[in-house]
Amino acid sequence: MDVGSGRLYAAVAAGGFRRYATYRAATVAGVFTNTVFGVILVYTYLALWDEKPHLGGYDQAQAVTYVWLGQCLYATLAIQGGGAEKDLMERIRTGEIAVDLYRPADLQLWWLAGDVGRALFQMLGRGVIPFAFGALFFPMALPTSVTPWAAFVVTLLLATVVSFAIRYLAALSVFWLMDGMGVNQVLMVTGIFFSGMVLPLNAFPGIFGEVVRVLPWAAQLQMPADVLMGETDPLRAFVFQAAWAVALLAAGRLLQSAATRRVVVQGG
Repeated sequence: MDVGSGRLYAAVAAGGFRRYATYRAATVAGVFTNTVFGVILVYTYLALWDEKPHLGGYDQAQAVTYVWLGQCLYATLAIQGGGAEKDLMERIRTGEIAVDLYRPADLQLWWLAGDVGRALFQMLGRGVIPFAFGALFFPMALPTSVTPWAAFVVTLLLATVVSFAIRYLAALSVFWLMDGMGVNQVLMVTGIFFSGMVLPLNAFPGIFGEVVRVLPWAAQLQMPADVLMGETDPLRAFVFQAAWAVALLAAGRLLQSAATRRVVVQGG
């Protein structure tokens, strides 16, 4: 990527940030919702950990930390959907995707850049406040040195790419399905369950737990949480997340190539 292309995608990311920054009422409502759900989940987790101490290898402070991190990353990573893929699905359905294909820019990188801008705003505008609220009013297992925080930031960047890559693949399916409603429902269910938003993936038992912990959704919440709390080696987390990011982006590029070569866009 040359300097000009880098500036282009940086501008697209900045545009994504500014776009979501205009929805101030929605942001305030999201902060309130995430904070309320965080409180509900914290007390649910505390009751569960009273009955099953060290469930998933976490103590109560770590379980509380996991809850608030989940509320912080819920919108940031569009775990239930609602990121770039929503607009992309609509543009494919209406045929406006033809305009995107004529741009002197890479389609996948264009949408990735926009989604990175969205994620950054959602982190700062919607994620930080609930997390800070949790740290203020509940005991949390947070590192006191800079190194774990730096490693955590890297996992967030990789998690953002993995999240986008999953949703990008889902969006491209609309080239064939011509409607994204069912795909959005699948994204919502798989995102909530397999990312560990309901319960840490470390707490899932047996073979099922081993399977869900190697799926790409584990790169979104479980890996950043474990790195932040010192429960896994950061290098291992980086390799896991990067491997899924590369694999999913490559799959997205192959599917994109097939779609743009062989599929007639509805309305295009």
